Amino acid sequence: MGRLEELRINAYLSEVARGYSNNAFVAQHLFPEITSEKEKIDIFEFNKEAFNLYDTERAIRANSNVISPQGFKKHTTTLAEHDLSYPIDYREEQEAEKVKLQLHATNVVTEGLKLKLEKQCADLAQDQSKYPTGNKILLSGTSCFTDENSDPQGVIDDAKDAVSSKIAQDPNTMIIGQAAWKTLKKHPQLKGLISDNLNKLVTINLLKEIFEIENIFIGKSIFADKDGNFVRIWQDNIVLAYVPNLGSSRTEYDPSYGYTVRKKDALQVDEYQKEGNKVKYIRATDIYTPFLVGAEAGYLISGVNDPNYDPKKDNGGTNDTTEVQS
Repeated sequence: MGRLEELRINAYLSEVARGYSNNAFVAQHLFPEITSEKEKIDIFEFNKEAFNLYDTERAIRANSNVISPQGFKKHTTTLAEHDLSYPIDYREEQEAEKVKLQLHATNVVTEGLKLKLEKQCADLAQDQSKYPTGNKILLSGTSCFTDENSDPQGVIDDAKDAVSSKIAQDPNTMIIGQAAWKTLKKHPQLKGLISDNLNKLVTINLLKEIFEIENIFIGKSIFADKDGNFVRIWQDNIVLAYVPNLGSSRTEYDPSYGYTVRKKDALQVDEYQKEGNKVKYIRATDIYTPFLVGAEAGYLISGVNDPNYDPKKDNGGTNDTTEVQS
């Protein structure tokens, strides 16, 4: 194969990788992508300056209304490189259709990179230590949503109020872990809002109306731990956040809960061989880092399901919540 032909195939595989998507991945809704020309970048933590209500009215011949900048907390950091290779033996390639085997390898390594990003973002979003006091709650006992007398609507309303009190914006995005979603969609309080609800479950669209949150997504992705056990990336938690809907015009100066900063055109797929080896490797490389840049624009609800919950028993009692103070 000529070098130019090889470059064309690599460019094609790179486009395949960039277009790859997995419906189970939801991290991009909390940590949308912004691009950088360089690997060394400045990350800004947002303050209330971006959300302040200013006195803008000016009388004739009066001085202009000048903002007193509060400044950014700026951190200089370097984006991390991630790469993953898939081996193809020359005998496998002879038995299979070459391009299809390369496409399979490309999808596998791309899935691996994107799964790692999903896990990195989920770890940030579900880490109580990342949130300030008042922007997190740990449910316990009868306040857990596994208790039929608990109040999911009230907990969500309190979370929305906590965010809006700090950034003057309601959260517009919610990520619900699969375990939490299984409990929420069967909760008596929410099902009570459905007519003829005997055999019906709460849908995401209904949940958007009840909670008045525009974007709601269920975190279903799974990874295998070091012992080979499958583990949910998004646990029995709920994350609320304000993420601006700016599309391709988004920059690091736009206030948001989080961002994934990716080096421009960093996602590439190439082929290489080792000396004396009869194996060819399809390799995907990406350069990115996710950042939680506006913790006050988010709220973490942990412990949605009581670990001691027994669905065969009636869990009555009063609500009990623990505000996390760390």
